[in-house]
Amino acid sequence: MKKFYLLYLLSLSISFISCKTKTTEAPKNVDKTIASVHYSFSTDALLEAVKTLSSDVFEGRRTGTKGAQLARDYIIKRFTELLVKPLGDNYIQPFSFETGKKYDAANVLGLIEGTLKTDKYIVISAHYDHEGIKNGKIYNGADDDASGVSALFAFAEYFAKNPPKHNVILAAFDAEELGLKGAYHFVENNILTKRRNIVLNLNMDMISRSEKQQLFAVGTSHYPILKPTIANFKAIGVVDLLIDHEGLTKADDWSFASDHAAFHKAKIPFVYFGVADHEDYHEPTDDFENIDQQFYKDAVQTIISVFNQFDNLDL
Repeated sequence: MKKFYLLYLLSLSISFISCKTKTTEAPKNVDKTIASVHYSFSTDALLEAVKTLSSDVFEGRRTGTKGAQLARDYIIKRFTELLVKPLGDNYIQPFSFETGKKYDAANVLGLIEGTLKTDKYIVISAHYDHEGIKNGKIYNGADDDASGVSALFAFAEYFAKNPPKHNVILAAFDAEELGLKGAYHFVENNILTKRRNIVLNLNMDMISRSEKQQLFAVGTSHYPILKPTIANFKAIGVVDLLIDHEGLTKADDWSFASDHAAFHKAKIPFVYFGVADHEDYHEPTDDFENIDQQFYKDAVQTIISVFNQFDNLDL
């Protein structure tokens, strides 16, 4: 994930300055309140998916590489197993772009059909690409963003028993690390967007570890209809869900920090869920062993619970 602070230029171009914050190991003590958490998905499957996607086999999932293709195949396999339908004729939305060289990339898009508001779509997104291999070291990207992609599977598992009211697109975007290219391609080339049928984006990018056990929700200052749900949310387990980084100052604005930027630019409401950058951000040490498993499980349950409340709104 590119967790950068936005600087507005007169030309409306965007540049990012990376943000680093201190992080320590996962907390040793677990809050007693987690004993009452009822998970609506298999926590074992959730953790296994993160472990798999962030293993060396996937070679850091760099856009346009063998590792990225393996990641796409894995996501399609899991969507198929979880009975997620493809959004189009198949799960793949291919696209190409150039940033110094040409890249061939592809989004993976699944569909969960709604039961009531079948003319509207909510997009739940995460990016599956990462930094690949640099100087012989594999950047596995467990938190960034295998954590978000694995949460898509948890959503699919949940929806199998609890169908949503809105149609839901489960979007695994490519090329986030190269300028949010996959998300922009989806928004700018999707017939649903042009018909204004997408009413909300929930984007997950780095949700599996936090020194202070804080999960930030960004976007409600731009779209006030969403704010009461987050502001009045009752904490689940160890996770403290906070509204923050919404641009009170230009140096503290995550509104364009990840794939949700493409939706925001198109004036589609969004909430971005993420944590503060940590010492393993964009380092070869962003491995499965360094995520906070309890925080991660509670974070995913938190996001699913927030979705349920949004699903009941007249968006």
